[in-house]
Amino acid sequence: MSDSKLPAAMLPGSMPDALPEGARAPADFDPITLAKQLLRATRAGALGTIDRNTGHPVTTLVTIATDHDGMPILLISGLSSHTANLKVDGRCSILLSASGKGDPLAHPRLTVLGEAHPVEEPVARARLRQRFLTRHPKAALYADFGDFSFWRLKVAAAHLNGGFARAADIPGEALLTDIADAGDLIAAEESAIAHMNEDHGEAIALYATKLAGEAPGPWRMTGVDPEGFDLAANDRTARLTFPERITSGDALHKVLISLAKQARAG
Repeated sequence: MSDSKLPAAMLPGSMPDALPEGARAPADFDPITLAKQLLRATRAGALGTIDRNTGHPVTTLVTIATDHDGMPILLISGLSSHTANLKVDGRCSILLSASGKGDPLAHPRLTVLGEAHPVEEPVARARLRQRFLTRHPKAALYADFGDFSFWRLKVAAAHLNGGFARAADIPGEALLTDIADAGDLIAAEESAIAHMNEDHGEAIALYATKLAGEAPGPWRMTGVDPEGFDLAANDRTARLTFPERITSGDALHKVLISLAKQARAG
């Protein structure tokens, strides 16, 4: 039985009945939406691996991108301890935390659990490379070094802590995005992003400031998937969800025009 098919109480990282006694989740708490927001928008996280020599948990800092379906992408060095650990046992977790002022524990965080695998097939590696470097341009300095490789985390489950009475266990399939019918959109992504960043910077700025509520900055588009698109301005990120699921380049073109009109009007 795969992890994603296990009963919720048996999923990795699960905390059944984690809410305080008598507490009810707030009516506005949407754990799937919040979890996906953290997954797509967080640029770095704490990677937990199993030490290959002693079995101790080892935690290191890594940069994160996501594949079109939301599975985390890692670019890691073969000289690092976490890579050596993953080669022996791919089971791992990544803690993704929203930053902000005040108490760090007042902000939502997501622990994603699963099994990491290196991606060596040339076409798949090229796709992950493009996704990762669009999110982390400075990584181009070392992405093609011989000791670096791309890994994908096959998500089994996640645990969300969004604050008091805002905790949830999430099966892997609920966290990820269905891309079975999105081949046309995936094929169009790279050229669409380049076109938007080169020719429609004003629209991108409006998406970030008017629709995502972000402060002005050198915003650029970094990724597209059937559920939305990702933006970045230096170290800041933003995520906008489409009003409806899209699966083609033509649908992407139409929704971006519609969102730009909405931003200008609002």
